[in-house]
Amino acid sequence: MSTSARIAAIVVALVTWIGLAVQLQASTELAGTVPSAIWAMLRFFTVIANLLVAIVFTILALSGRVAPSLLGCITLAILFVGVIYTLLLRGLIELSGGARWADLLLHHVTPVLVPLFWLVFARKGGLRSVDPWLWALLPLVYFIYAIARAALDGRYPYPFMDVATIGWAQTAINAAVMALGFVVGGYVFYGLDRWMSRRTVAATP
Repeated sequence: MSTSARIAAIVVALVTWIGLAVQLQASTELAGTVPSAIWAMLRFFTVIANLLVAIVFTILALSGRVAPSLLGCITLAILFVGVIYTLLLRGLIELSGGARWADLLLHHVTPVLVPLFWLVFARKGGLRSVDPWLWALLPLVYFIYAIARAALDGRYPYPFMDVATIGWAQTAINAAVMALGFVVGGYVFYGLDRWMSRRTVAATP
């Protein structure tokens, strides 16, 4: 890994950890204790995706390498965080103080920085045709986890998962659409990976 790539990985990791720390502080003010705040935060796909980004990019900054499939998966996941938030969730809750800064970092900054890193610095040619299907397990597992949590406390993280309001059928459709979107997005990444790999080989003297 080049020096510039390592520096970029450090920047992404720091920005993401800062965003999570700011969110933890804001959540602790509401929940009362740090453990309660962490448990509340882990209800949301945004937090889980950003936590994966923070961990993977910390490993990348320290070791200089991460499996292409893993990097592709978290890149797609955090990109979806930004897209879904922008299309469906922006403005639903009025934020202020630390929560507003956390919202900026976790919903806007990391969903831009991570795909940019993948485009510019990630080694190309390592993705497999099966990867998009494996990546789609992430939103499906999250849906199951979030619904199971909600069954215990009645709190759904997002309107499109609120079984009590929209029903099981619509919730299942929404889950399928999200998973399908992951597959389609994954094959876009796979296609870019193949194309950029061929360009790199062709440009090598």
